[in-house]
Amino acid sequence: MTVHFIGAGPGAADLITVRGRDIIARSPVCLYAGSIVPDELLAYCPHDARLVNTAALDLDAIEAEYVAAHAAGLDVARLHSGDLSIYSAVAEQIRRLERHGIPYTLTPGVPAFAAAAAVLGRELTVPEVAQSVVLTRMSGRASKMPPRETLAAFAATGATLAIHLAIQAMERIETELLPFYGADCPVAVVFRASWPDETVLRGTLGDIRSKLEGTAIERSALVLVGPALAPADFADSALYSPDYVRRFRGAAGA
Repeated sequence: MTVHFIGAGPGAADLITVRGRDIIARSPVCLYAGSIVPDELLAYCPHDARLVNTAALDLDAIEAEYVAAHAAGLDVARLHSGDLSIYSAVAEQIRRLERHGIPYTLTPGVPAFAAAAAVLGRELTVPEVAQSVVLTRMSGRASKMPPRETLAAFAATGATLAIHLAIQAMERIETELLPFYGADCPVAVVFRASWPDETVLRGTLGDIRSKLEGTAIERSALVLVGPALAPADFADSALYSPDYVRRFRGAAGA
């Protein structure tokens, strides 16, 4: 018996990995968060699978499901939205599994920031504009931010910022980022990327708050900030230059 943690992707059922889909298809137990995992993904489950919506369960109750499945020798597919590597709350579940000696695997998924970039039709790293992406979030009820991980500290780098769970703190985002990026810096708010009700709002640090007024965009929206979102002029990467020498291609004329 194994608990299989699976990154279910940003929303669309066909954005799950083939590996994740195949594990779901052979697991007799499936735990999923109904509010953020689409029903269409459950169609991959065996017809007689035990389906458990964890939206209303605390950690103890989820642990009890794992222990019961382990006692019965039943594999578990545990679906989490996006990718498991960030903001998935997998770490505390793994800690409890290890206490019980229950084996587990992790299968990555498409993260929300990647889905948002695809929706925007943008690369988040643009040559000589921004070559780093900072994945961060705002403090909330679930957990506090470490004191040194501030928006100002990240903004000082000029990197593209992907700020999760931040829609309720847009005034603070504007205040803290304006000194580093300026009022004309591009901003995009992407809500439920790849879902049927996907919503995208584009603006700048100077006007994004006014554009958000009166919309139905909620707290799970992702806020992207940085000049790479709308580069006016940038140098081509040398990667495809005829003079660029790499392992499988010599320079032009060589």
